[in-house]
Amino acid sequence: MTVAPCPDRRTIPVYVVLPPHTLLMDVAGPVEVLRYANVEQEEILFDCRFVAARAEQTTSIGLVLANLEPLPERLPDGAYVVISGSMGAVPDPSSVAAERAEIARWLARVVMPGITLVTICSGALLAASAGLLDCHACTTHADCIDDLSRLAPTAQVLENRLFVEDGERFTSAGISTGIDLMLHIVSKLTAAPVALAIARTMVIYMRRSGADPQLSPWLSGRNHLHPAIHRIQDAIMSDPARDWTLSQLADLGHLSERHMTRLFREHAGLSVIAYVNLMRVTLARDILSHSRLDMETVAERAGFSSPRHLRRIWAQHNTLPPSHYRTSDQRN
Repeated sequence: MTVAPCPDRRTIPVYVVLPPHTLLMDVAGPVEVLRYANVEQEEILFDCRFVAARAEQTTSIGLVLANLEPLPERLPDGAYVVISGSMGAVPDPSSVAAERAEIARWLARVVMPGITLVTICSGALLAASAGLLDCHACTTHADCIDDLSRLAPTAQVLENRLFVEDGERFTSAGISTGIDLMLHIVSKLTAAPVALAIARTMVIYMRRSGADPQLSPWLSGRNHLHPAIHRIQDAIMSDPARDWTLSQLADLGHLSERHMTRLFREHAGLSVIAYVNLMRVTLARDILSHSRLDMETVAERAGFSSPRHLRRIWAQHNTLPPSHYRTSDQRN
């Protein structure tokens, strides 16, 4: 993916590893997320390079990818390595085994601390073969769970998960979950609104359930496609502390208050007031995590009338007290 240099942006080198018989969607989906991320924001530039043990790879659908870069001798600090999944049943298993072993040896040599590893679907098996998932929580496609447990016996292999994050290791379940994972990564590296904008452009739901990794609360209630409700949510997210009225929000959506209230609950899964309070609590949590401000100031900046008001709403969304989100340095 060719990108123009820009001195004002932080560049993250992304090496997309293409094993033999690459699952094309494992590549196209996540990389499209990064392409959109380069357009949606100007803080980070994702510079994608496609590398493989061979100059050409035949994909799962028969499309041949050519002019691939060789596996580099070393990786720059801060690089991301994204390993695509590949077909399980192939016509030439012996040649595939040799090529996969070559990629695994390369991974073991170049993925050092400071390099972030991202696996899509069965790409986790290559990472496991390289010893890169040992003692880490991880996941893969349901059909590959047993193989992953065998290849990484000291790993905590988790089933029924869209994706798993463990330090510098990100693993996803399969096929479309690579998109979910990359949206999560973009949200962490840039901002939640950037991931939301990409998800809407790609018409992708920000999926989440009790068994999934906990996504940022900024993304809560966004698992829908209604443009007016998204517009209202965007306004609240951009300024949670504002003294929002139902009339103001309804005007933003070009709706009546009654219609907005009904649509908001139907599509976002919670009331307008509950959503405003969730955004304020999330803002308060972020302030607590990055400052030494006292609770009265935190409450004021997050839009609450008092620390007592903040703690009451906080308890509705968090099992841990506000003090938990102070870093150890801040508490000392």
